[in-house]
Amino acid sequence: MRVAIDLRSEHDFWAFASCHRATLSARFPDLSLVEITDPDRAVTVLRTAEVYFGWRFAPDWFPVASQLRWIASPAAGVDHLPLGKAAEHGVMVTRSFGFHGTPMAEHVLGLVLGFARGLFLGAARQRTELWWKSEVASSFFDVSGSTMTIVGCGAVGHDVARLAHACGMTVLGVRRHPPISDAAPSPVARWFDVAHVEEALAQAQVVVNLLPATSETTKFFDARRFAAMPRGVVFINVGRGSTVDETALLAALEDGHLAGCGLDVTARKPPPLDDPLRQHPRVVLTPKTSVFSHRYMDHAVEFFADNLDRYLVGRPLRGLVTPPISPESPVPTGEGVSSA
Repeated sequence: MRVAIDLRSEHDFWAFASCHRATLSARFPDLSLVEITDPDRAVTVLRTAEVYFGWRFAPDWFPVASQLRWIASPAAGVDHLPLGKAAEHGVMVTRSFGFHGTPMAEHVLGLVLGFARGLFLGAARQRTELWWKSEVASSFFDVSGSTMTIVGCGAVGHDVARLAHACGMTVLGVRRHPPISDAAPSPVARWFDVAHVEEALAQAQVVVNLLPATSETTKFFDARRFAAMPRGVVFINVGRGSTVDETALLAALEDGHLAGCGLDVTARKPPPLDDPLRQHPRVVLTPKTSVFSHRYMDHAVEFFADNLDRYLVGRPLRGLVTPPISPESPVPTGEGVSSA
């Protein structure tokens, strides 16, 4: 069986390296692992590949990939993949999960502490002002004892909640299907469904958006949702840019309703230099770096290898986001899927 691998990246931690090939070759000695090194080679390799492990898959590759049965992505999101075309061609698609949460949680807590302790304010003032102690005194807040509301609180949200709870925060979780009960102690103090999201927002000092990009979540955070938040709240988006109405976001910043805003994602990627969000003094932009981790590909290959074991023996695949290819094929487990 041939496995096509297309994990090229300018960043070492997102690229498939010789150590990863050695890991897969040792674990699956009977499989043919073929790396795609350029787009032209992709068409040739995919003619005989049954499994594809890569960041992206071009829709026009399907006609030539007649033997393809499974596309495995190392990413958590799948809005960049041609899911409809995959379903039409009877190809399963899986996402990865379980290892994105730790770096994203660290990123969120970094933004929270930056606003809470006046770190961003100091970075902006230190070269032009002699002292800014009074400004910090009027804008800081205590992290311990405050409340964080996480909207779209799935697997990644649990990791964010864990770090927030360790800092003394009370965490409220919002998702489409809240757990009925937690088998083990949870860092989430209380759960809300989407119908009661505004009740959860109203209690927050910090709101974290982890919503995926779907037709239901487009501009989920609109003027009404921002108005539901207390004055002086900090809003952080590490989900998807499409889930925020940026006109409403800017209005909430302009009237002082939001004390600060940390954005790892925006509607435009990247936002142009004249984008008002770049210019606003209470907005901190990060260039989609919340998932940066030096162990990213190590974890991604480990996840893929576990799924490949399952595929070879006909067990359910983890992270399946398309229908099974036949009644006898693996079925979705629903494991690790983010829930709004």
